[in-house]
Amino acid sequence: QVQLVESGGGLVQAGGSLRLSCAASGRPLGNYAVGWFRQTPGTERAFVSAISWSGSSTYYADAGKGRFTISRDNEKNTAYLQMNSLKLVATAVYYCAASGSGSSWKDHAYDYWGQGTQVTVSP
Repeated sequence: QVQLVESGGGLVQAGGSLRLSCAASGRPLGNYAVGWFRQTPGTERAFVSAISWSGSSTYYADAGKGRFTISRDNEKNTAYLQMNSLKLVATAVYYCAASGSGSSWKDHAYDYWGQGTQVTVSP
């Protein structure tokens, strides 16, 4: 079992930045690809970004390309999502997830999920 805990969410003005963290325990995060998803009330979880177990490959949804950066530090058992130039539409609960079968934009490919962290972007 892998336990994931997100942190770093909060209230930020449009155009601002936030850095989300995903801390893992139970098993080495380096054994898993990590994905970030977001969800707003009444909608399905949407893919944001993913990173391979080694960090050598990264993937982004169109909404975050050029503004979001995913990274990881396997020695610290932590993954990150740096979000810059945030827009109002980025308001959502952000979840990190771990996959033993590789990076994917599909949420069902992920085995473990955190509890989420709220990101609110204000005008």
